[in-house]
Amino acid sequence: MFVVQGPCGCELTISGLIRPGWEHVAVSTPRRCPNWEEMCFVKDLFWDEEECVMQLHPPHSQYVNNSRYCLHLWRPTHRDIPMPPPGFVGVVGLGPSEAATWFARMSATAI
Repeated sequence: MFVVQGPCGCELTISGLIRPGWEHVAVSTPRRCPNWEEMCFVKDLFWDEEECVMQLHPPHSQYVNNSRYCLHLWRPTHRDIPMPPPGFVGVVGLGPSEAATWFARMSATAI
């Protein structure tokens, strides 16, 4: 376990474990859950930028919550994580400002 200064100015407490079949990193802050930018920062500390890791939302019956402000990253070691095609997420090749314009134009024509 160690503490690093995160990209948003908040201290991040990080612990990592390798368990049979899994790589795991837990990330927490003192007063809130880590945000997207902080989780991306930690992901890049532990894995290559082209590796896929995941956060999970398990069934409620399997929840384990020992810390209010902790999120987890997981990567199975013996299989690839299935991913949807990039086009299912948004318009490939558009940055945020171009995508906002594109989605606004598409919404206006759908009315």
